[in-house]
Amino acid sequence: MHAPVVLQVVATPVSPALVIRPWRLEDVTAMVEVGRDPALRRWGSSVVDNEAEGARWVQDQQRGWAAGDRFGFAVLQARPGPVGAQLVGGIALKDVSSGTPAAEVGYWTAANARGRGVAPRALEALTGWAFATFAADGLERLELLHQVDNLASCRVARKSRYAFESVLPAAPPCFPRDGHLHIRRRCT
Repeated sequence: MHAPVVLQVVATPVSPALVIRPWRLEDVTAMVEVGRDPALRRWGSSVVDNEAEGARWVQDQQRGWAAGDRFGFAVLQARPGPVGAQLVGGIALKDVSSGTPAAEVGYWTAANARGRGVAPRALEALTGWAFATFAADGLERLELLHQVDNLASCRVARKSRYAFESVLPAAPPCFPRDGHLHIRRRCT
């Protein structure tokens, strides 16, 4: 079992600071609101329609942490003062298993945060954490999959140094179109 962690991404001159932490039930309302975005519904596999679905989804994420095989994080834009942080995305490390050399990463970005470097910065933080945390368990590479026509995800993969590996055939219903496989290997 792995204790939940919080990853911090410092602000840049053009991008706000990010807080990347495990999902909480208090995130459900914002998640339902963000999930109304048509682009997120097109590309996402974990969009929720209401608070009850959202609560079940967050509990599933918490079970993944407890089992040690899936680590889902809310990506929040840090804000000073009483307003608090704003949900701007989600990111996950999936299919983690001791002795298995590969795991998968996935992410999404809220409509109001796209084009501001949120996904690549969050992915870089998750990648570093994953390799530092699971190298001793044999983790050597991270795999990133997206549909071939999701050009934004392809740009995020390239910016985050995930090399294009191959085209994958469609696997409906979860992967209805052909996809790209990108890989990032652990530096030794």
